[in-house]
Amino acid sequence: MKRVSIFIISLLAVATAAQAQSRLEHLTVKSEILGVEKNYSVYLPDGYDKGDERYPVLYLLHGAWGNHKSWNRDGGGEQPRITDEMIAAGKAVKMIVVMPDATGIGARRGGKNMGYFNVSNWAYEDFFFQEFLPAMEKKYQAVGDKEHRAVMGLSMGGGGSTVYCQRHPDMFSSCYAMSPWLDNQGDNVGPGDKKDKLYLVCEAVKAHSALRFVEQADDATKEKLRTVKWFFDCGDDDFLFDQSVRMHQLMRNARIHDELRVRNGVHNWEYWHVALRMALPFASRNFGR
Repeated sequence: MKRVSIFIISLLAVATAAQAQSRLEHLTVKSEILGVEKNYSVYLPDGYDKGDERYPVLYLLHGAWGNHKSWNRDGGGEQPRITDEMIAAGKAVKMIVVMPDATGIGARRGGKNMGYFNVSNWAYEDFFFQEFLPAMEKKYQAVGDKEHRAVMGLSMGGGGSTVYCQRHPDMFSSCYAMSPWLDNQGDNVGPGDKKDKLYLVCEAVKAHSALRFVEQADDATKEKLRTVKWFFDCGDDDFLFDQSVRMHQLMRNARIHDELRVRNGVHNWEYWHVALRMALPFASRNFGR
């Protein structure tokens, strides 16, 4: 009987989500720092236009070779549908979801300028915090404080989310990193050949190592990191698996609470779609705390 009830509730949630009047927009924002217009996508929840209610904001980052549409195009339209379903089921709160663009110049959007960090002649992190985030929270009905702001992402975006929370812990209530690329030391995840289009982003990840950040954190920094809720989620057959395990060990040693989830899976959309169903409730639980 209990299973039947759960099944009926699930069907009702799906039906309610199908009727949701949420919407997805693809727009641009001008950047003086980068000297270009940058694309972004934004998900606005059902009822957004019906009043002046303020919403928490989730920044959802794509991976290498992705762009602002990855979570809804390359992912088969899953972000809007999953978010609608989780809200309808009462597992996530209504929120604005902003998906920025960190593409590179070149084939398949890789190469120069790809990534979330400041590199030579391309200060993306400065753009994100000084221009993009303030513009989003001014344009949309955002609460606009740490307690109602979260960041998450997959692969390169999972590493970007982690580093953003490490370097700006006063800005986010939580971080959910899916299959995160946290370092590029030792047996390089990416190439060391300067002729390779991935070389620059690999060097940027190495320079902004999330693992090294925790290893070298002083007591004051550790205390700030404790104000963020951390979740690392990686498949047991993912080529980045060891990095998530290492991060969990470092966080425990530093007495910074985090959660590590290891499930059967690899580095693909099937894994990340399931992860998003856990990530949205995680962010929701930590909004307003």
